[in-house]
Amino acid sequence: MDATDPLAHVRDRFLLPEGVVYLDGNSLGALPAAVPPAVEEAVHRQWGTDLIRSWNANGWWEAPARTGDAVGRLIGAAPGQVVAGDSTSVQLFNTLLAAARLRPGRRLLLTDPDHFPTDQYIADSVGRLLGLEVRRVPAREAAAVLAAEGADVAVAAYAPVDYRTGELYDMAALTAAAHAAGALAHWDLCHAAGALPIGLDVVEADFAVGCGYKYLSGGPGAPAFAYVAARHQQAFDHPLTGWHGHKEPFAMAGTYAPADGITRARIGTPAVLSMVALEAALTAYDGVDMESVRAKSLSLTGFFQECADSLLDGLGFTMATPREPGRRGSQVALRHPEAYPLVAALTARGVIGDMRAPDLLRFGFNALYLTHADVLHSVRELRDIVSTGAHRAAVHQQRPTVT
Repeated sequence: MDATDPLAHVRDRFLLPEGVVYLDGNSLGALPAAVPPAVEEAVHRQWGTDLIRSWNANGWWEAPARTGDAVGRLIGAAPGQVVAGDSTSVQLFNTLLAAARLRPGRRLLLTDPDHFPTDQYIADSVGRLLGLEVRRVPAREAAAVLAAEGADVAVAAYAPVDYRTGELYDMAALTAAAHAAGALAHWDLCHAAGALPIGLDVVEADFAVGCGYKYLSGGPGAPAFAYVAARHQQAFDHPLTGWHGHKEPFAMAGTYAPADGITRARIGTPAVLSMVALEAALTAYDGVDMESVRAKSLSLTGFFQECADSLLDGLGFTMATPREPGRRGSQVALRHPEAYPLVAALTARGVIGDMRAPDLLRFGFNALYLTHADVLHSVRELRDIVSTGAHRAAVHQQRPTVT
């Protein structure tokens, strides 16, 4: 399988540590080779020599829109609909509240009880601010609720991939169900962007957000991004009206006048060095088709499941990720009552995944740099650990802050 991999050459675009199999790219992507020289150049020449002139001379001012368009190419968004900057939480709050404002008189905001915690916290905050009822409805049940009570729903806020199990939901169907009810569809793409074709424009999504540090490999704390469909931009009334989104930011007016287009979704001064890192990281996708990424991702995750079935049988594991390719994102999760010490022992052997409480071992597969040989090695190591009880050593029982 690896011998005929059309993406094999892309692995060289990453600086991977020797002796490490990295299966945590769904949490923090590996370091792209293009990032260190880009950041060094930005620090030493752009900042160090050109100083404040770099806002004009080196394109710092245009970076959020330029990087946004680069992300847009990977998530199926035409130019002028994505802006990069701030954190996912900030972008989520800004776009979700703006979406709800576009549907005045509707009292319900739907979100997933299995959503990432921040998504639920922000939804509750938006609900309090706008006087909306936030109802937690599982993604698989949302279409039915929209059909029954859609006239009351302002926004349906979901993720295409379950961050815990890797289950993939039907974005097109849920978006269509929202629109049929007159509601808007808001998507969190953190576990999908860069891992699979999304087609925001094709499915007619209204709003979306995502982070830059998972599959996009922009680095820890990389800028997030926000997608505002072109048809909504003129009426986009967001709560965080920072000066970078002003029509004439350097007029220094005392009242806000929104810029045209996606520029109005900008908020404050971007973290330029992190933006430089993200923009450089995205070049790892140059010449790469997202359909090819998806095909390899499915091959890797399917092979992992096959290896787990044969090598971990009878050792206390159960598969949490759907086996049907169409229902699987780019990660596989296993359940085991000793999930944390097993992940800790694996990490000590150079196979890095993570766990989510209470009992999930998560393994993320970035098709740009992982191989089927990596998969087989990882499952063999996991089998040896659980068979020998190596994970029960005291060193693997103490949990650090980040798991």
